[in-house]
Amino acid sequence: MTAQAQSQVQTLTASSPPSRGGFRVTPSALILPALLYLIATTQVPFFMTVYYSFFQWNLTIPTPVHPFVGFGNYIGLITDPQNFRVLLNTLVLTGGTLLITLVLGGLLALLLNRPFIGRTLLRTLLISSFLVMPVVTAVVWKNMLLNPVFGFFSWLIQQFGGTPVDWLAAHPMGSIIAMVSWEWTPFAMLILLTGLQSLPDDQIEAARLDGANPWQEFRHIVLPHWTQALEVVILLETINVLQVYGEIYASTSGGPGVATTNLPYYIYQRALAEGNIGVGSAAGVIAVILTNVLAIFMLRLINKNAATGGHA
Repeated sequence: MTAQAQSQVQTLTASSPPSRGGFRVTPSALILPALLYLIATTQVPFFMTVYYSFFQWNLTIPTPVHPFVGFGNYIGLITDPQNFRVLLNTLVLTGGTLLITLVLGGLLALLLNRPFIGRTLLRTLLISSFLVMPVVTAVVWKNMLLNPVFGFFSWLIQQFGGTPVDWLAAHPMGSIIAMVSWEWTPFAMLILLTGLQSLPDDQIEAARLDGANPWQEFRHIVLPHWTQALEVVILLETINVLQVYGEIYASTSGGPGVATTNLPYYIYQRALAEGNIGVGSAAGVIAVILTNVLAIFMLRLINKNAATGGHA
């Protein structure tokens, strides 16, 4: 065998994927188990939810046959005037939390990006609220902060001669937004701080040499550089805040009335508390659609604003 033939054989042998027992192991074969697991745990339950949403199935009515109602469950949800309040509560909770966490997270990121004594300790303390479970957050806020008798905020108001306020009764949605914002502000802070630390120092120095003030520096350099970080924060927070349930369950139970009832808590009421699987499944499908639509809208909005700010 010539040297050229030996070289070709060695090249073909090195480029061939390894085989075990006569079977060739390909990258697709390695990914297939994870893909099947992902389909089994996410897509199968979703399609089952879609399937159940077309039937009239109530666990409190023990009938062997569940009538097919088509889009009847969806029509009932859309035509019920009370459900518009539930949808509005979901949008208000999501939008309010996003606005507060982005503003506070951005300010904290700008603060922690500057060197000062105790910065590491402060960053650790600020992250701690993100690690608290939602139900624990609701219990702490309900009993230690918002309680009208012995809560911290009521005590603080009394020190200035004011009258204590029953926050969960007088301002229920604002209280829930404060709880959720307290949880998710550290997440926004960490992502924005990571994006800020990747900003080259020479860009800031060049802008300062050109006479840019702090607002121009933030608008034309920091904000466009934050585009990808803002996309991550908006996308992940939108998905997670639309699923808020524990804080509402442990603090207001959706009340007073339906003042703090959002889509996840409404699904719990219909599917688990009342046993109406058909209506609960239809509400779950609507929640998935709303999550995708709202996330896409927010991402396009932030991309448009960032592009406008970058060219200004």
